Amino acid sequence: MTKQEIARAIERGEGVVGLELGSTRIKAVLVGADGTPLASGSFDWENSLVDGVWTYSLEEVWQGVQENWKALREDVAAQYNVILRKVRAMGFSAMMHGYLAFDENENLLVPFRTWRNTMTEQGAAALTALFGFNIPQRWSVAHLEQAILNGEPHVGAIRYLTTLAGYVHWKLTGRFVLGVGDASGMFPIDSHTKSYNREMVAKFDARHEKDRLPWKILDILPQVLLAGEDAGTLTEEGAKLLDPTGTLEPGCPLAPPEGDAGTGMAATNSVRVRTGNISAGTSVFSMIVLEKPLEKVHTEIDVVTTPSGADVAMVHCNNCTSDLNAWAGLLCRFAKAAGFEMKLGQALDILFTASLSADRDLGGLSAVSFLSGEPVAGLEAGRPMFLRAPDSSFTLENFGRTLLYSALATLRIGNEILREEEHVAVDTLFGHGGFFKAKLPGQRAMAAALGYPISVMETAGEGGPWGMALLALYRVDAGAQTLEDYLEQRIFSAGNVETVQPVPEEEESFDLFLARFKKDLAAEKAALL
Repeated sequence: MTKQEIARAIERGEGVVGLELGSTRIKAVLVGADGTPLASGSFDWENSLVDGVWTYSLEEVWQGVQENWKALREDVAAQYNVILRKVRAMGFSAMMHGYLAFDENENLLVPFRTWRNTMTEQGAAALTALFGFNIPQRWSVAHLEQAILNGEPHVGAIRYLTTLAGYVHWKLTGRFVLGVGDASGMFPIDSHTKSYNREMVAKFDARHEKDRLPWKILDILPQVLLAGEDAGTLTEEGAKLLDPTGTLEPGCPLAPPEGDAGTGMAATNSVRVRTGNISAGTSVFSMIVLEKPLEKVHTEIDVVTTPSGADVAMVHCNNCTSDLNAWAGLLCRFAKAAGFEMKLGQALDILFTASLSADRDLGGLSAVSFLSGEPVAGLEAGRPMFLRAPDSSFTLENFGRTLLYSALATLRIGNEILREEEHVAVDTLFGHGGFFKAKLPGQRAMAAALGYPISVMETAGEGGPWGMALLALYRVDAGAQTLEDYLEQRIFSAGNVETVQPVPEEEESFDLFLARFKKDLAAEKAALL
């Protein structure tokens, strides 16, 4: 389409929007009828550690969403000289899990507890034993269980419990619903019924009969919806909340709200069995769609679902690029002190590119990049560390690769279980997120870590917001097609994919690093004392 044709289509309200509230950035993407990105807007934000809790205020949420929409509107105007007044459909996604509890008057009862918190070990362990199913610390039900165990006074007042995506969708549509992928991070899903596991629901309620709670668990959880199902429309109040200028027209349908794991699957066409994807940014997680259920319960592995309800093995690590970004920021400040201007992206490109020329043993360097707790490694908090011996080869190349490998070490630990103990098969893994902006170095580091071919699509940089836009497109275009067929036939049929195979020498390099990393975890634990 020409720019004029695109402008007319936007003016007619034929664009579709996906908006995702990530950990460090809120981003919206406007796409055309074929899923092609047409415009975007973004807004940077950061979580805060308040009284020991990683959180964002609801005021920050709406400021971020509104500023993000404003940025999208301005990008449309700048590119096409059109005012974004209406869209065909939209969808909202956000970082998965966490704990947003509201009373009957829709007042927030305690500050939003994000996925990053590692404060629910006792509750998560109790539910894992009760269900015979791994309940990670960041899941909503783990936070709820811990609040009950702690005797927190707000528990009895809970009327609504949801995720960040579910909350935003609720306020824009009036519908208290959640996409099945995001819901699977609140409470276990039965892959046959595509809703909350009734046997585990019964066990949870029976466990808390003695507590005399004024609710049952299903009373406070959102209704579960599959991709393509009716999740409501943008209300007049919702349109004004999203766009306070009053420019945006209400009435468009919304897709079921999803978590960033589900949108990552959609954005990489990884919703079929034996496909998988890796989202690598502030956190990192791999998702592999399972052919059969896992044989054992592994605390390092979550079982969640695709947006259409198929079982997925998820290895989620709280830490990935934060420490790498911090080092890059230090290099930027050093450059400025030396009289040169350098942006963060430039510093990261230098580190990523330099990593390609590192020594096989990385010069004996090591790092543990935990800014926050890391359950896969058994740590409740983080202390980023960089280690070297007196005879280490402390070069830029070795420094860069050490930081990259450190960002991926815990992901490797979880995936070793899937490969060696559960014999999970996967044909290729698709990468997306900030780690893959420098495609070749990021792909080679990931391939070395996991031992699988790593593919990156042209749209990898769009990530979750684009995946949410595709789910919104599917909401209005699905017809009788499954999500798997729709994505494969309508969106990715002519996609440009770059694949990097594992290099044996680099796999060996990662193994040498990982052996040091595992030993260094003892020093990481000691630093917390």
